[in-house]
Amino acid sequence: MELRHLRYFITVAEELNFSRAALKLFTAQPSLSQQIKDLEEDVGVRLLNRTKRKVELTEEGAVFLEQARLTIAQSEKAIAMARQVSKAKQQLLRIGFVPVAEMKIFPYVLPNLRVQSPELKIELQSLNNSDQLRGIKKGELDITFTREDLSSDEIESLFVLREPLIFLLPKDHPLADYERIPVKALDGMDFVIPSESESKPLHDIILNFAQLHNIRFNIVHKADNILFNINSIGMGLGCTILPGYIIPLTMENTIIRPLEIELPSLDLFVSYRKNTTAVAVQKFIELLTKVFNLDIHRADTTK
Repeated sequence: MELRHLRYFITVAEELNFSRAALKLFTAQPSLSQQIKDLEEDVGVRLLNRTKRKVELTEEGAVFLEQARLTIAQSEKAIAMARQVSKAKQQLLRIGFVPVAEMKIFPYVLPNLRVQSPELKIELQSLNNSDQLRGIKKGELDITFTREDLSSDEIESLFVLREPLIFLLPKDHPLADYERIPVKALDGMDFVIPSESESKPLHDIILNFAQLHNIRFNIVHKADNILFNINSIGMGLGCTILPGYIIPLTMENTIIRPLEIELPSLDLFVSYRKNTTAVAVQKFIELLTKVFNLDIHRADTTK
């Protein structure tokens, strides 16, 4: 038994005429008659008494009609509710991000997206890489901005930008007298670095840089957020290496000095689920691709 059988039966029961019911249902009368016979066989009782002159509901048919109407109404309600949920999801965009996106991505994309889709609700969540990866895998995030390429069978990652790192230190620090600081002068210096749990890519880049150049940092603190990392330098706790986007956030009693060798850089990737059909995600990626000239077919890390 299918819902269409119930709809056919309800129409016949309301019209009490197979010809009129067939016209209403846009089907042939013989086909409709056969559908009703099939339904009665499935139910196991006669639902209609029919002669050449008239069609009448049996007592069983009257009871079945009432329940059939309830079933159809419930199915239509289920469909409407499912569509309502789908529509709500289409009008919600959940974006996870590391702080750089606030300054270098969102101001250039979100205003245009709001103009294109004024009804769209955008939820922004500042999260570390690990939390973003969990969020997008669980379907709790639609788009992520991370320092790592999250590409997999389920997730598409695109390279967005490469950001230089800077060396930040207190103004009264001994190394502040250098115009360009020799890398060996960093050996044994007090250092504040991002914690591994909050920013593993940057944490690892800093330690790998020290290992590559055979220097040892005296790590006095591992900061849980970028603002404390910056403020700790202002408080004279030591030096640090941070992404260039923090320059406008630095304090008056801190300075930036170049090293005699080039510092490494830090990449930013945008990620989303490959099988997404969400219009909001597609619009966001289209705008991002246009503004930053992304390669939508490949996460290009050679830029």
